[in-house]
Amino acid sequence: MNSILEPGMIVRLATAPDWGKGQVQSRIGDRITVNFEHAGKQVLDGRHVALSLVLPGSE
Repeated sequence: MNSILEPGMIVRLATAPDWGKGQVQSRIGDRITVNFEHAGKQVLDGRHVALSLVLPGSE
């Protein structure tokens, strides 16, 4: 799933629901930078986390 992420997409991290929704800033290899509502900018290792895509209207 992480391989399809592009800047601008809205995601959630299931293991940190309190972070809220996040907007993907960049994906370079396995490094994914996401700006979350309640946790700010986080650089995640895509090999160890699974982000779920938030589809329009499913918020």
